[in-house]
Parts: sequence; structure tokens; C-alpha cells
Amino acid sequence: MARRPQAGTLTRADLADVVHNEIGLSRAESAGAVERILHHMCAALSEGQNVKISGFGSFILRDKGERIGRNPKTGVEVPIAPRRVLTFRASQIMRERVSRAG
Repeated sequence: MARRPQAGTLTRADLADVVHNEIGLSRAESAGAVERILHHMCAALSEGQNVKISGFGSFILRDKGERIGRNPKTGVEVPIAPRRVLTFRASQIMRERVSRAG
């Protein structure tokens, strides 16, 4: 029997269950496949590559420069160090599917 996501959240275990039920791999092989996919995505991102999954969306790295911020309590200006941020941009197909589901 397929596991239901807890509180509306899809987990690694849920993905492994789907692979097990849909493809027929053992539970261990299914969990391993999910882990390998996530590992390759993380490795690519940590090497500075963007990850694009057609029909799903893109994980995009963006470098943000140093800037001046303000402490909201004291109002004192503080420098914010440059950093790399990860953003996700859903594909048009995904956006349409999500908007129809709501």
C-alpha cells in the first residue's frame, strides 16, 4: 500500500514508495535510486551548475553581491556579505498543473 504524505509534505520515503509501486524495484533499490538522483542534483549545484528538469522546473544559482542592510531593531547599518543563493523556477507546465489543482 502506498504511503500518504504527512501534513501535505512529500518526503524521500514517499518518492521511494512511488518508485517501488510504479516501477517494481525493491524498496531498497527504490530508496537508493531516489538518493542517487538527489545526490547528483546536489553535486551539480555545489559545483555551480544549474539543474533543469524538463516539465518540472529549474534550480538556479545566483550570486548576490555585498550590500548594506539595516538592523530592524536598532536601525544600525550593517554590511551583508556576498553569497550564493538557490532559487527554483517552476516550468510553465508545472505552474499550469498547480493552478488547476487549486
